[in-house]
Amino acid sequence: MNSSAVKNHIVNWLNDYINESKTKGFVIGISGGIDSAVTSTLAAETGLPLICLEMPIYQSDKEVGRAQQHINFLKEKYSNVSSVKTELTAVFDAFISAMPDVDNEEDRKMSLVNTRARLRMTTLYYFAAINNYLVLGTGNKVEDFGVGFYTKYGDGGVDISPIADLVKTEVYALGRELNVINDILIAPPTDGLWGDERTDEDQIGATYPELEWAMEISENANIDFTSFTTRQQQVFEIYTRLNTINQHKMKTIPVCIIPKGLK
Repeated sequence: MNSSAVKNHIVNWLNDYINESKTKGFVIGISGGIDSAVTSTLAAETGLPLICLEMPIYQSDKEVGRAQQHINFLKEKYSNVSSVKTELTAVFDAFISAMPDVDNEEDRKMSLVNTRARLRMTTLYYFAAINNYLVLGTGNKVEDFGVGFYTKYGDGGVDISPIADLVKTEVYALGRELNVINDILIAPPTDGLWGDERTDEDQIGATYPELEWAMEISENANIDFTSFTTRQQQVFEIYTRLNTINQHKMKTIPVCIIPKGLK
């Protein structure tokens, strides 16, 4: 990949989109991970106003520290970047207290994990609305179109997706091109929604390079399964299962069309 050319292409695309949409700038959530770091730096490169939001909800000190380091890096380099820290832990706790008890504790935990992402989406759109800005998506190709590793109407609720045609290894290459801080470049990818140290690999069961391999293989009409190693078989099964069960995230919302004769 020609990282410099890709960077310039995305920056130009962002500028063009702003002009067409008649909006004024961007807002993005900064997690301390590579995807938000790369996306925010690309937005900063446009010269347009960019608000970086920190929205901790029982966040680990490591993630908060990386997010703050990245925001400091952006503000030192780009005069168009500002930041806001909105502590959402109390909001999250208030939401939990308002919800009834449930029998299935595992389902409850997963629902609350997704609630964190949706509270952040709501916060991003608050700042977008009062400034006439666009909410930047930070999903990459594997997450958005491969395994659906995001929260519907959470981190999946965005206006534009600058890096969604790049797989994770390409995002890292772009991060190095943009001089993203080393602490982010070497940090294991995590969605940061569980309040513990679990990584994306822990949750998915495969690394991003492995998932990229499976995604590429799945697009081949003539797959030779007999050539797979045991690990490749496992990864392909993981990819296929997640791609199947998460299609509801990746497809357009179905609309029930009423036949003319019934109206």
